[in-house]
Amino acid sequence: MDQESIWGNRYRDAGEQYLFGTEPNRFLAHRAALLQNGRTALSVADGEGRNSVWLAEQGLAVTAIELSPIAVDKARRLAAGRQVEVRFIQANMLAPHWPPAELHEAFDWVIGIFIQFVGPEARKRQFAVLRQLTRPGGRILLHGYTPKQIEYKTGGPSAVENLYTEEMLRVTFSDWEIEELVTYEDDISEGMGHKGRSALIGLVARKP
Repeated sequence: MDQESIWGNRYRDAGEQYLFGTEPNRFLAHRAALLQNGRTALSVADGEGRNSVWLAEQGLAVTAIELSPIAVDKARRLAAGRQVEVRFIQANMLAPHWPPAELHEAFDWVIGIFIQFVGPEARKRQFAVLRQLTRPGGRILLHGYTPKQIEYKTGGPSAVENLYTEEMLRVTFSDWEIEELVTYEDDISEGMGHKGRSALIGLVARKP
């Protein structure tokens, strides 16, 4: 089953509820002041809009990319209910010849929250796209799981090779300024999808 079908089924099965809730990711929200160092943001694999809508509430001009049309529909409803504008694009960021012409600009912030649905080879392409879409002087913010998360089973992929380590992120962004790279554990509660003790990693890196 392809990624669109997998995620479409998960979002559909959640019904009127939001699979990961409607509040922003905590790592992202705790960096609200830092986000003011920019005017535009791109949220990739945005899901049902919890992060993109929150970013718009911070005064940023936000574009959100999401593979599942079911999730995009729910995200549009969330944005309307919170009375903010987000440019939603339903697309596969790993498709050939991506990003599309409609994403001709680069962004001050590129946000990837729990986007660990691909293995190492596809991740190279994924990160290359994120880097391309960040303007010079702009930043990437990533938040995800470390391999220890396999023990907790409180969310995230079951494939350990999909998960991040500090070493892997340092190598990937060795030509950027890594402003923050932290591994830690926390109890998180993000809807039905992420709940309980979790092994986490967060990155903020600035493009030269």
